[in-house]
Amino acid sequence: MAEDVKNEEVEKETEAADTVTDDSVQETAEETPEKSELQLANERAEDFENKYLRAHAEMQNVQRRANEERQNLQRYRSQDLAKAILPSLDNLERALAVEGLTDDVKKGLEMVQESLLQALKEEGVEEVEVQQFDHNFHMAVQTLPADDEHPADTVAEVLQKGYKLHERLLRPAMVIVYN
Repeated sequence: MAEDVKNEEVEKETEAADTVTDDSVQETAEETPEKSELQLANERAEDFENKYLRAHAEMQNVQRRANEERQNLQRYRSQDLAKAILPSLDNLERALAVEGLTDDVKKGLEMVQESLLQALKEEGVEEVEVQQFDHNFHMAVQTLPADDEHPADTVAEVLQKGYKLHERLLRPAMVIVYN
């Protein structure tokens, strides 16, 4: 009987151990889905945060580009008007070059020319400098042979003045260049 009691105790301990093991397995099985759900939730949260940060950065880029575009539009708003006025300014220069004008007519033409130049200057339009030939600002319509007095790439004559609005070229200067 002592053996039976011992066997019963061993069986009870084994059953208890089995129960504990079953409970541990069940708890582990229950924790694993919870952990994977937690991991999934964390991954989704990271994904949403990443998408939010990308969308926020994109919005900042759109705003920055819109501001730059608005500033450029404001800065170059008078470009078309300046291009339309430049031929009239050229005609005034040609009229002033004509000989035989009375002093009153010449003074009147100079006043009109000065007022046009001042209005263009206030908008940021300025004449292109013409000393050394620069293909970015000048258009060579004729070349002359260079010599000791006139080195290559110097401007011999300006046929039509060039103008730029801020740093944007409106019209290149038409020049004759020593080459």
